[in-house]
Amino acid sequence: MSDYHLISAPPLALYDQSFEGVSLIAPADFAVVSIALPLGGEAAALKAIKSAFGKALPDVGKSVLSKSVRLVRMSLDQGFVIFSHATPDAESFVAKKLKDAAYTTDQTDVWTGLILSGPKARTVLERICPIDLHGQAFAVNDTARTTMEHLGTLIIRTGDDEFLLMSASSSAHSFLHAIEISIRNIA
Repeated sequence: MSDYHLISAPPLALYDQSFEGVSLIAPADFAVVSIALPLGGEAAALKAIKSAFGKALPDVGKSVLSKSVRLVRMSLDQGFVIFSHATPDAESFVAKKLKDAAYTTDQTDVWTGLILSGPKARTVLERICPIDLHGQAFAVNDTARTTMEHLGTLIIRTGDDEFLLMSASSSAHSFLHAIEISIRNIA
């Protein structure tokens, strides 16, 4: 019998740094579950989502916070449920809440997340993000797919000076490095 035990850990686990005017944190127990609305069953799925989370799935390009769960609309028939969940059963947790009214897929291992916050957060992102992040163009709870330093990124504005940034876990350290360099360049 081997003395080695494998423990699953997110690629940026426990990352928490503060810089001048900005902080960058990898959220603990970060879980992402995609929900797909079945063809012909869209109305029932939308009703189940509202019943399960207390909020309707928002319009495409928007997100909404319901207690500690963020619902993100990715397209007409797909969304994400983003929340803190310590155990590896995020998909079954969401599927049970939706009572099988929508298709669910665990995306937790696919994505890595970083929370960028502080008065200089938008300035940091302006250097590496090609979309207009001004408050009138990209309001709180807006979301967009974009690229940052050639890495596919999902950006969600979660507060006046706060953004949730998501990218592929396979390039998590490159993603972190790009953001850290931008932070250092504005300091």
